[in-house]
Amino acid sequence: MTLSVAKAIYLVLAIGWYIIRIPHERRSRRTPVSRSARGIKERILLSISFTGLGILPFAYVAFGFPRFAKYAFQPTLAWAGALLAAASLLLFYLTHRALGRNWSVSLDLRESHKLVTSGVYTYVRHPMYSAFWLWAIAQALLLPNWISGPAGLIGFGTLYFFRVGEEERLMSGAFGKQYQDYINRTGRVVPRLNSAHPPH
Repeated sequence: MTLSVAKAIYLVLAIGWYIIRIPHERRSRRTPVSRSARGIKERILLSISFTGLGILPFAYVAFGFPRFAKYAFQPTLAWAGALLAAASLLLFYLTHRALGRNWSVSLDLRESHKLVTSGVYTYVRHPMYSAFWLWAIAQALLLPNWISGPAGLIGFGTLYFFRVGEEERLMSGAFGKQYQDYINRTGRVVPRLNSAHPPH
């Protein structure tokens, strides 16, 4: 593993995520929104996350910026990052496939929105967030830069901690006891080891 390869893996991760998302984004746009929690807060959080996972690491990969924050490349860490990047892409794919037209980049509920509890949603309520956490950790391991590397953890972490509670309140308002039962048997981003899997 070399630094150039590690940078290339980050680019594959970002491009792969975009390729996975494109067809689902197009399909979901054709389904009207019935309820939304969009607003200035949502736009700010998405911008912070995009800066940490996209803009800052790309600046480092493409231009070596910021140069003062570089540290010695560690191949072992980069290999671990490559494995997490692959796991992240797989989870992105499985999450989008399970959601179908229910997916939205913002806090939206679509018309005829269904509570998805199958596939990867059998184990966690927010596998999309799980995938982004894997991305953020992979980025930190792949890019030896004290700013661009952990920027994903800070950027996405900010979005996650200020958004996930609001998202769950939105879902609880829409699905009531069904969603509360789902909460009781699943973890947010990590599976509960002691929870029984619900019947499909």
